[in-house]
Amino acid sequence: MKGALTRRTALAGLLATGLSPARAQMDRYWPGGAVTFVHGLSPGSETDVIARAIADYLGRKLGQSITVDARPGSGGRIAASQVAEAAPDGRTLLVLSSGYAVAAAIYKTLPYRPVDDFAMISLLTEFPLLLVTAADSPVRSFEELVRLGRSRSTPLLFGSTGNGSLQHVASELLSQALNLTFRHVPYRGSVQAIGDMVAGRIDFMIDTPTIELAAIHAGQVRALLVTSPTRFFALPEVPTPSEVDLPAFSFTGWQGLAGPAGMPPELVDRISNEVASVLADPGFTERMHSIGNLPKPSHPADFKNRVVADIDRWLSIVESSRLQRI
Repeated sequence: MKGALTRRTALAGLLATGLSPARAQMDRYWPGGAVTFVHGLSPGSETDVIARAIADYLGRKLGQSITVDARPGSGGRIAASQVAEAAPDGRTLLVLSSGYAVAAAIYKTLPYRPVDDFAMISLLTEFPLLLVTAADSPVRSFEELVRLGRSRSTPLLFGSTGNGSLQHVASELLSQALNLTFRHVPYRGSVQAIGDMVAGRIDFMIDTPTIELAAIHAGQVRALLVTSPTRFFALPEVPTPSEVDLPAFSFTGWQGLAGPAGMPPELVDRISNEVASVLADPGFTERMHSIGNLPKPSHPADFKNRVVADIDRWLSIVESSRLQRI
C-alpha cells in the first residue's frame, strides 16, 4: 500500500510539472550512452561543418561528447543505410542535406526507403544556392549570362560536384526554366570546379554558400543570382529568381536531422526540442551565418513533409529533363 501511494505521489508530481511518465523516462535516460552523428559527405563539407557545430553545442548542453562519423560515397547511401539499420534508441542519428532528396529522386534503387525507414527529427538550417561565374568574366549579370547562352552556337558549360548531385539537378532546373540547353561537366568537388571556372574552362556553376562565399570574398568568383525567394543576408545585392522573372527557379537547400524508424515519439520530440534550443543560441547562429546558413528548427512532422515534397519536386525535374537515372 505504501509503495502504491509513493508511485501515485510521483505520478502526481510529474503531471503537476506537465511531464508525462514517458517523457520523464526520456529526460532521465537519453542519451544514455555514446551518441554518433553520421553523414554521407566529405570532411570539411557544408554538412560536415554543420554536423560538428551541432554536435559541439548539443554535447556541451547535455554534458557529453557527440561523435561525428563522415561516411562519404554512393550519394550518401552508405551513411543513410548505417542509420536505417541502427537501433531506434536515439544514439545513432543521420545529418542529411537536401541532396538526400535528390538522391532519392535520381537513384533507381536504394538500400532503404528514404522516408519510411527514418524518423525525421528536425530541420537544422536553410540556405540558398548561388549561381556564380568567374570574377573576371565579361558576364556581369544573370541577364547577360542568359543572352550569352542564347547567342552562342555551342551550349554554355556548367560545373557541378558530380552526376546526380543537388548542384547538377538544380542546373537542369535552370535549363528547363529558361528553355536553354547547357552542357554538364561533373567534378569531384567544388574547389576543382571553381578552379576550372576561373581558368575559363566552364562558364558557370550553381553551388552551396560554404565554399562559394569564401571564393567570392577572395575575388575569384562573382554571384549572379541566389535561388531563395528573398534576398540572401550574406549577399544582399544579388537578385532573386522573381526579380529576374524566373520564379520557377526559386528554392532553398537545407540540412536536417533524422534517426532510424521505430524511435518512440517522445524520444523524437525530446531530441527535436534539444536541437531547437541549440539553433536558438546566438553563438550558434553567428557560426551558421559565417557559412551562409540560417538556423531553421522545425517540428518533426514538418520536416518529414519537407523531405517528401522535395523528393517529389526533384523526381519531377529528373523525369521532365530526361536525366539518366543512376
